Amino acid sequence: MRYFLVNDRIKVEIDSFGAELKSVINRNNMREYMWYGDPAFWGRTSPVLFPFVGSLKDKKYSWNGVEYPMGQHGFARDNEFELLQRTDDEIWFSFKSDEETLKKYPFEFELQIGYKIESGSETDDVKVMWKVINPASETMYFSIGAHPAFLCPFHGYDRNKKNCKTGFKLFFEGTDSIRHHGNDVARGLALREDIELPLDNGYVTITDEFFDRCTYMIEGNQTKRVGIADEEGKHIVDVCFDTPLFAIWSPEKKNAPFICIEPWYGRCDAVDFEGDLSQREFTNVLEAGQTFDGGYTMKFYEYYW
Repeated sequence: MRYFLVNDRIKVEIDSFGAELKSVINRNNMREYMWYGDPAFWGRTSPVLFPFVGSLKDKKYSWNGVEYPMGQHGFARDNEFELLQRTDDEIWFSFKSDEETLKKYPFEFELQIGYKIESGSETDDVKVMWKVINPASETMYFSIGAHPAFLCPFHGYDRNKKNCKTGFKLFFEGTDSIRHHGNDVARGLALREDIELPLDNGYVTITDEFFDRCTYMIEGNQTKRVGIADEEGKHIVDVCFDTPLFAIWSPEKKNAPFICIEPWYGRCDAVDFEGDLSQREFTNVLEAGQTFDGGYTMKFYEYYW
């Protein structure tokens, strides 16, 4: 099922499959902000990553002496969610563990995903809210993350134009440089590199090869606001978060017409990781009967193409 949140300025569409955000449209000019999921580049728009973010070493993890196979980013994005409640400007979905999930992930859980729209003087905001509930009597270990993809360029994509994002800018609030880890693209694992990305007043201009080498995984609370701006520095979207790390991604060597800004509570395994589930870096620990609250906010600027 598709559901809509609407006010005078924006229209938001969410699919109950994966509780995935599919569209954010400016109602003044009917322009779309979100990537439309063309499988020629990437067939998703904004999946929620749970109970894992990224890839696991050798595509498996161990818990209590048992090995479990697991694909990239977990399985919540590939399941139907139940509608919990809905108003004109807010909606909530739920996905609970069952016999099938317990075969892959031996923890009981309830994952609730909510969306709320708000319009201010400068931006139209979409707030994304997550609740992870542990109804069991044992401790739960999990990761959760976002993967929203924003159209870039926002004025439309010409399939015959090479390097369509070239000249656009990424903005990192409050810092003159960003340090990030590279990753082993073939295996999807984090390297132990420490690479500096210099900034000019918080901005970096996207070059032809900017996304060809790796996913930019940025740890250490270096910023809490990342945006996309046009060639003149006019902001189109900002993503605000309080997560311990985030990623910037667009498909390597595809010149794809979108950019993902991904707040994460967790990440892929490192190439040298050897521990069990409880020892994964950035894993979240949720005691019996407790609830984890997280999320982020997307701020969409009035932009005239």
